[in-house]
Amino acid sequence: MHLNQLRYFVSVASCRSFTQAAQCHFMTQTAITQQIKALEEQLGLQLIDRRKRPIELTAAGEVFYREAKAILSRVDDAVAKAQEAATGAVGMIRIGYEKGYERSDLSDRLRDFHRAYPNIMFTCIREDTDALSAKLLTDELDVIFAWDSTNLRTNEDIETCLDMRSGLSVALYKNHPLALCKKLNREELREETILYMTPSSAGDSFGDVHFMQLYERAGYQPKILLKSSDVESILMMVAAEEGISILPSYSVAKLMNADNLVFVPLDGDEEYEDIFMMWKRSSRNSALQSFLQFFGSKP
Repeated sequence: MHLNQLRYFVSVASCRSFTQAAQCHFMTQTAITQQIKALEEQLGLQLIDRRKRPIELTAAGEVFYREAKAILSRVDDAVAKAQEAATGAVGMIRIGYEKGYERSDLSDRLRDFHRAYPNIMFTCIREDTDALSAKLLTDELDVIFAWDSTNLRTNEDIETCLDMRSGLSVALYKNHPLALCKKLNREELREETILYMTPSSAGDSFGDVHFMQLYERAGYQPKILLKSSDVESILMMVAAEEGISILPSYSVAKLMNADNLVFVPLDGDEEYEDIFMMWKRSSRNSALQSFLQFFGSKP
């Protein structure tokens, strides 16, 4: 007995016709009749009563029909699952994202990915960019969304894709003299006490160098009270009127009726932050390939 014989029998039983079943399988009626007869001989049972028109199943045939359909359904399901596994449609992905990026549209896109690939599970962790880079390099994470604070793109095994170019916003307390401005530039912040948002817990990264250069081009060194990668702590200190901060706009875009906080866009051609999706070229995680394709990347 083989699977094709089961398929032929199920077709005959469903159609109640050898002729129609043969047409479904692009076979001659004689060929499919011979296959059903061979099946009956192997089972030692008569499955079909050929004396009636249309043909009918015997009592044994009715039972065998139900079981054969169930077997074929399980086989088809096993094949589909195996194909999904081979193409990365099942599995696990470990995702890291930088602090504050949870307020971007990342959660919406992860939800859409989960709906498209319900058999791929993922875990998420929130870290500063140095920790994310280290965990990617040591295979603790499969993909990260972060500033390239450590110049990770120079690593030959790291593939990158720009995920978002975000503008910057100045976080001010509500009674600050600049709080009513429609937009600001870095030059106007010369006298301000800065609560500096850094992508790195060390506060001395590739990304920090870039923003310090922007202050230099504005003609001054900022008066930095604090360096932190924790957006929430910085916002709490701004609300307490200890200083102001410059933050990526995605990290404050969803803050509604924030307590004693105002956000003003920072104007300037270079006033933006790039968030990259980064992963290892050498990764053998097939589920990751599905994730990258869904997110518009070309690994």
